[in-house]
This record gives sequence, C-alpha cells and structure tokens, in this order.
Amino acid sequence: MGRHRMNLPQDLGDTFAVRDARALGVGEKRLRAADLGRPFRGIRTVDLAPCEVEDPYERQRQQRLRLARAYAHRLHPGHFFCRETAASVWGAPLPLVFTPGGAVADETHLGVHVGVIGPTALPRARGVIRHRAQAKMTSLREHAGLLVTSPATTWAGLGTLPLPDLIALGDFFCRVWREGVGRPTPGRPPLATVAQLEAALATGRWQGIVRLREAVGWIRPDAWSPKESRVRFELVCGGLPEPELNGDVFDDSGRFLACVDMLYRRERVAIEYLGMLHGASWARDAERIASLRAAGWTVVEVTAPLLANPRELVRRVRHALGGRRA
Repeated sequence: MGRHRMNLPQDLGDTFAVRDARALGVGEKRLRAADLGRPFRGIRTVDLAPCEVEDPYERQRQQRLRLARAYAHRLHPGHFFCRETAASVWGAPLPLVFTPGGAVADETHLGVHVGVIGPTALPRARGVIRHRAQAKMTSLREHAGLLVTSPATTWAGLGTLPLPDLIALGDFFCRVWREGVGRPTPGRPPLATVAQLEAALATGRWQGIVRLREAVGWIRPDAWSPKESRVRFELVCGGLPEPELNGDVFDDSGRFLACVDMLYRRERVAIEYLGMLHGASWARDAERIASLRAAGWTVVEVTAPLLANPRELVRRVRHALGGRRA
C-alpha cells in the first residue's frame, strides 16, 4: 500500500468527506496530514497527482471534472452543477482559462459552478461559483454519477462565451453519430438536438441571448471537433461557401480513402485540421493525406498557427478552390 493510503479505509476511495472518514474511525491527526489534499472545506483527496494530459483543453476539462467529483461529497439537496462545470462533466469543449499572469489556469483557479433553484440557500464555500436559477429555465440530469444541468440548459447558460465557442459547444452536443467506414460508435444518440437548444432559449431571457440565437443557426450535426467548428466559422465569415463536414471520400475504383474533416467535393478540395499528433496518429494522418493527393485531391492542412491567422487560412482555401475551378 502506498504512503498516501496509509491508515485509510479502502471504503473511502480517493476523494471523501471528513465526516465519513471520522465515522470509519480515521483520527484527526491523519485527516490533517500533509499528504491529503483539501480542495474544499470538509473534503480530503488522496492520490491526486497533477493532471499530465498534454492537451491543455482536455487537461482543464479533467481538472474541472476532478473538482466536481470532490465537491459532490458536500453537495446539498437542491444543489447541482451547472455552467462550465456541467459542460466538463458532459465532456464538452470549452475555451481555455488563464490566470492573471497569463498561465493556463489549474484547479486552484478554475472553481466549481454550483446552481440552486428558487429560494434554496446558495452554497458558501471557497472555490465555489454560485448561481441562482429559475425552475422553468432549468432541466437537470444525472450523468457520470453527478447531478448536472441537461446539455440544452448547460449550453444556454454559457451565453457569455464568444460566438465561435458557443458554436463548438452546440456542435458537440448535437453531433449525430452516423454510419460509415471507420466512423466511431455509429448509431449513438446525440446529447441534444438543435430543436432542444431552441426550446431551452425560449424558456426565458438568458444572458447573451442574442449571441445564443445567432449560434443556433451555425450548429451542424456533422462537426466532430471544436477546431473543425472554428475552421468552418472562419471560412464562412471570410466569404467562402460552407464546406461539407466529415465526408467519406472514395477513389475512382470505389476504394475508401478517408473521412475528411471538411471538403468541397465538386472541386476535390479537402481541408484537414492537424492537432497534437504523435507516433502512430501522425503516421496515419500522413498516409491518409498522401492517398487523397494521389487520387487527385488538393489538401489544405490547417495547424493551430494557421487557424490563429484567419485571413491567411481563407486565402489558402480560396486559392485551392480557384485552382480547381480553373
């Protein structure tokens, strides 16, 4: 048994309430030991090494989820997780949060969003961001063992986010998992539909309602990632036609080549976003792009620096389309 588990009953798990530990006979000295984390008053954690996920977006999502699981031990009746915390529980993409000094925020700066309905007493705890909601505007679900706002309510509650981030969130919640060669978990139901998002907006005056209504019109059920959503947004804002999303491409003999992030099928122009790839993933993407080019497709590869320069991104895609139309 590792040092972090010494003198702790296995029934407690890696996150537990002090009251539960006392009930199992754990002494005060052990509860005050330096090897136990204290994310919230009355809560202790063990074996919580720093999150070492390389992708900063996924790292922050996991940190938010870890905070929610810790705070769940002191979640009172009538309280629930909402806003960014609920989005993270659902697995949804969020923009990065930074510290005042410009560093990517960790658990000590993220906080946990907790909501109540009506006159229920608001939570009072360090690290808790409190929200009072109206019953008619709030739909609750249990997900991953936690009480959270539904996908539609969660999305509607994040109207202060920039438009591209709201679009990416909506794309995530409304994704349809279609049948196709090499497509993951076909037939899996979407977490929400555009109609459900629209119905949520109709329940009241949400903060950022104008931006939310605009975002609804941009949501597409065939978007697979927030970066793809952002690329599509920049291309259309730059005056280009909206591309087809995640379309299957076959060669002239009917052999499957790739499911392409974005494409202009008539012009045979493919757009591929290249994220953080290593080893086998990088090799698979390289072979996929090579096979598309060998079949006569023009492939525009989009990296994070290129996406940060929308004008150049639009110029490259426009050039590719112009070359194929000539």
